[in-house]
Amino acid sequence: MKYAVSLLVAGLLSISLSTWGAEKQTVTMNLKSPQVTNGQSFHNQQIFNHWGCTGKNVSPELQWDKVPKGTKSFAVTMYDPDAPTGSGWWHWVVINIAGDVHSLTENAGKEGGKQLPKGARMLRNDFGFEGYGGACPPPDAKPHQYHITVYALDIANLDVDSNASPAMAGYYILQHMLAKAVLTAPTNKR
Repeated sequence: MKYAVSLLVAGLLSISLSTWGAEKQTVTMNLKSPQVTNGQSFHNQQIFNHWGCTGKNVSPELQWDKVPKGTKSFAVTMYDPDAPTGSGWWHWVVINIAGDVHSLTENAGKEGGKQLPKGARMLRNDFGFEGYGGACPPPDAKPHQYHITVYALDIANLDVDSNASPAMAGYYILQHMLAKAVLTAPTNKR
């Protein structure tokens, strides 16, 4: 009898947790960009302009909608899981975008952050500066999958130290995520 009750409780807990997780994931945000088409390579404008890469290093314009209720802020990241580092490469991290803002202008990722919405700020990328660092795969690399992601968050401001790593910001972003939308651009352009 005890065993049957334990199984029933475990089953109900499992159903509750899976329902809770599914509920958080039922919202499907949209993310689009005039410069980036999901599944297609970046244009020269979004390619880095150092380290042997000869692009313009301009962050793309981003627009998102279908935002879940309770969203208090957004974060935007660009991440390359295929970088030969063992831990990927963070190209761009923007946090504390107000909940009523649903876009970033082209080149909002310029160093200094003057084109960001009020209150938003960038963290240091893996190139070592606060701003957008475009795609720059190693020479002769297989295409890398660059993920631009917008996260809807249940908190108005992430209290992340300006010297924090992008991975640390990612930790806090995932703790407060209500929904996300992703554009993926595979490229081996330099």
